[in-house]
Amino acid sequence: MATDEDAPSQGRRTALKCMLWAGTGVMWTVAGGVPRSVLLGGDGAQAATPGGLSFVQISDSHIGFANPPNTNTPGTLQEAIGRVNAEKGNAALMIHTGDVSHLSRAAQFDTAEQIIKGAGLETHYVPGEHDVLEDDGKPFFARFTKGGPNGWYSFDQQGVHFVGLNNVQDLKAGGLGNLGHEQLEWLEADLKGRSASQPIVVFAHVPLWLVYKDWGWGTDDGAQAVSYLKRFGSVTVLNGHIHQVMQKVEGSVAFHTARSTAFPQPAPGTAPSPGPIKDVPAGQLRALLGVRKVQLVASGKELAVVNDTTLAG
Repeated sequence: MATDEDAPSQGRRTALKCMLWAGTGVMWTVAGGVPRSVLLGGDGAQAATPGGLSFVQISDSHIGFANPPNTNTPGTLQEAIGRVNAEKGNAALMIHTGDVSHLSRAAQFDTAEQIIKGAGLETHYVPGEHDVLEDDGKPFFARFTKGGPNGWYSFDQQGVHFVGLNNVQDLKAGGLGNLGHEQLEWLEADLKGRSASQPIVVFAHVPLWLVYKDWGWGTDDGAQAVSYLKRFGSVTVLNGHIHQVMQKVEGSVAFHTARSTAFPQPAPGTAPSPGPIKDVPAGQLRALLGVRKVQLVASGKELAVVNDTTLAG
């Protein structure tokens, strides 16, 4: 589902249909920066390519949130981890793209951490704005990003270079994410000298591309970060924050946002403001929550989001 700042022109009914379509599960294949999608279980769906690197993404657990439409966020996170265990196959790791907690409380971090450990996967985190409410985020960094005391870091796994970014520390007007000069300099240096053929996965909380400016759904200086990535042949950028699946492609850079394990948010411009959709019909919440599995295909040049799975199964 592609989107841009023209998204508000969609009717509310169309937008809701689009959200429900996303909830059915999608297989993505990214070749040369151009993604192709088929509905899981539909015509043309294929099994994941064996071998290579695969990993799981979860996002926006919001442990501590206990209002409509979800008064049991630990319960839905537990369901998500159960789904991870059912779908992970040979996944090497898991990433969490922020808002682990709702209010940055130690007890909320404890609960989330204990549940997430149940996946049995090494998990790499970046902060959401709800994770840095206390002491400039230091409690979160000390617990979840030990290799990155400011919330940003990188690592390599089976030939793929992963970069975790923090774009929630200094939100700009309207709530836009921000990376800042120091982090951008670090990113440029981190990528310098790497082969353009190496697959890159970047993960951050707020989308690096401008989804909807009026709601702060984008990163103020994201374009500069993307400029450092454009020389690479395969770049996958994974984000959370907006609690729904959207995608965009710029050359070889494919952007994907993820569902929350806690609650859905409205499609851009279809409500007065962002926030939890409170009037989700009974029995439909889990169709709007989910997890994602990503696989590096055997050629070593392409990344594919091979499974977007909802908690409804």
